[in-house]
Amino acid sequence: MRDCEEDTMDGKKKTTEIQKKTVIQKRAGKKPAGGSERQMCPAAEKCGGCAYQGLPYEIQLEKKQRYMESLLKNICPVRPIIGMDNPYNYRNKVHAVFGRLYDGTILSGTYEKNSHRIVPIESCMIEDACADAIIRDIRGLLKSFKIKFYNEDSGIGLFRHVLIRRGFATGQVLVVLVTASPVFPSKNNFVKALLKLHPEITSIVLNINDKNTSMILGEREIVLYGKGYIEDVLCGRAFRISPKSFYQVNPVQTEVLYRKAIELAGLTGKERVIDAYCGIGTIGIIMSRYAGEVIGVELNPDAVRDAKANAKRNEIHNIRFFQNDAGKFMLSMAEQGKKADIVFMDSPRTGSDEAFLSSVVKLNPKRIVYISCGPETLARDLKYLVKRGYRAEEAWPVDLFPWTSHVEVVCLMSKVEK
Repeated sequence: MRDCEEDTMDGKKKTTEIQKKTVIQKRAGKKPAGGSERQMCPAAEKCGGCAYQGLPYEIQLEKKQRYMESLLKNICPVRPIIGMDNPYNYRNKVHAVFGRLYDGTILSGTYEKNSHRIVPIESCMIEDACADAIIRDIRGLLKSFKIKFYNEDSGIGLFRHVLIRRGFATGQVLVVLVTASPVFPSKNNFVKALLKLHPEITSIVLNINDKNTSMILGEREIVLYGKGYIEDVLCGRAFRISPKSFYQVNPVQTEVLYRKAIELAGLTGKERVIDAYCGIGTIGIIMSRYAGEVIGVELNPDAVRDAKANAKRNEIHNIRFFQNDAGKFMLSMAEQGKKADIVFMDSPRTGSDEAFLSSVVKLNPKRIVYISCGPETLARDLKYLVKRGYRAEEAWPVDLFPWTSHVEVVCLMSKVEK
């Protein structure tokens, strides 16, 4: 409890300092103030989560910059990568698996790369420190309450995972206990004991995953404490985050990314904008103050529900959300003769398929703002669009995932005038 409180206060101090300095780095490519020292996590070799362990942060940024330039060298200019001032403990979403050794010792951590062997994690340099402290105490409670762990091979047992989400700006904490059955022995006492250790927790949800699957969360949820969701603030807008909601794991750099995307779009307040893959509506709601009309499209019904609630919460009246396949939705718009000035697309790591990209081309927007967490598929998709009447203007890498090899990038494409 004391450790988590101290971590929470440290996080608030860091947030205030960042806000005072302004979260957005004024000059692209600015050298980060911290993180240049060499550090090694004890679990680094087995975990596989941080491929750049031991590399000074400046070197990590240089490697990512060179990689982006090599991928896009014949497509568009790559601007200097935007790194973090403090590249530690940035992940606001933490997932832990649990197991027991033959001697009764309870483990919590992550699966070893390409296996289902658990790598014990006490604390992680990229995960929220408060979330790590809560997981350590849940491990102790599971032992004292004699909760049986789920065995994937036999399908016997109860407890499977813990998922924790924390609001960076609000400090609100959501704890999701994932079990194989809704029957959780002494669950009320378990919740009371957890809240006594961590009163900063604002909601606890029991998620039932009774399928033999590698998916973390199941379909059914029971709220054990609080509202069943938390809220966070991003670019001055409040967002509701449920257990299944997609929300970027690094809020500091997400603000950098979204502001850059909106800047590239060149919004004047008159445009009709499509926010494809809109999720819970984050970028659409943030950009709504700069656009005439925003249309968000998302296939996940839970995300659409949260998006509508977020728009209402922020009193946004020029945005609408539709539960639909974004490609089919835009194709239908084009067939009805409807237009969109700009398409924002924040695609999954696998990129967009040809059906989606062809629907963008048929809708014929003046500009496309492509946000990608998969640079290889971004390069592939940009080539497709370039062959069909668009010009890739520039790409801005943003480091949302320090200590890993992953990098987020936003690219502007313009319709070539004939």
